[in-house]
Amino acid sequence: MYLTRHETQNGSQWALDGELLIPAFDLGLLLELPFEAYGATLQAMTTGEPAEGPRLAPIEAMQEVWASGVTYLRSRDARQAESGTGDIYAHVYLAERPELFMKAVGWRVRGPEDAIRVRPDSSWSVPEPEVTLVINCHQEIVGYCAGNDVSSRSIEGANPLYLPQAKVYTGSCALGPGIQLAGPDEMRQLSVKLEIARGGEQIFSGETSTEQMKRAFEELVDHLYRELAFPEGVFLMTGTGVVPPDEFTLSVGDVVRVTVGELVLENGVG
Repeated sequence: MYLTRHETQNGSQWALDGELLIPAFDLGLLLELPFEAYGATLQAMTTGEPAEGPRLAPIEAMQEVWASGVTYLRSRDARQAESGTGDIYAHVYLAERPELFMKAVGWRVRGPEDAIRVRPDSSWSVPEPEVTLVINCHQEIVGYCAGNDVSSRSIEGANPLYLPQAKVYTGSCALGPGIQLAGPDEMRQLSVKLEIARGGEQIFSGETSTEQMKRAFEELVDHLYRELAFPEGVFLMTGTGVVPPDEFTLSVGDVVRVTVGELVLENGVG
């Protein structure tokens, strides 16, 4: 089952496998239910009408997006290289407790074809392709989408305490193109690919797999929920294992494509 959100004449409206759901459908209400109830609930809400409007970010305004750091060896190495205090990233990679931080609230998230941004006060910015988990209020992983955790490496590298400024700003979080409903066992071998084009030509391509992750999805979710409640669910970006070379930085006009499994999220840099 695949959920997408569309712009229609009646405002935003969700769809299941290309068929519009009733206007009253709300993702937060679905994420209040146990995963086993999703099939029957969604089927009862279909309208028979095709979803034809432009796709929107598959998240509601008040839901949160959290993110994980240093979950792949490649990410650890990149963070060590950029930072004057690189040893802290080695400690996080090996530590029992993962790095978790809040990335965005739903209304701030960019969707498919929306423009992402780089901070003008950063000299080194990169996209980060990530499997983004969708988790219900019962702490069940119920699906995933493609995510782009746009990051200012020069700011974070200057001082790790600048992480919020490096990671959280307008246009730094994109999700889409929809939510593939699935349990965690269906995500163990997902491919994650990053492609960047400039002037119509591809200038970077890299790929990894969730098999290369240091931490299991369930481990990350367990730590996120230890002292936090998410009554209408939450999205969790799970870290990146694809990092462009050090001499690369995103520029206005670039086009970034993140592919997770069969889901493709494309955004231009504005």
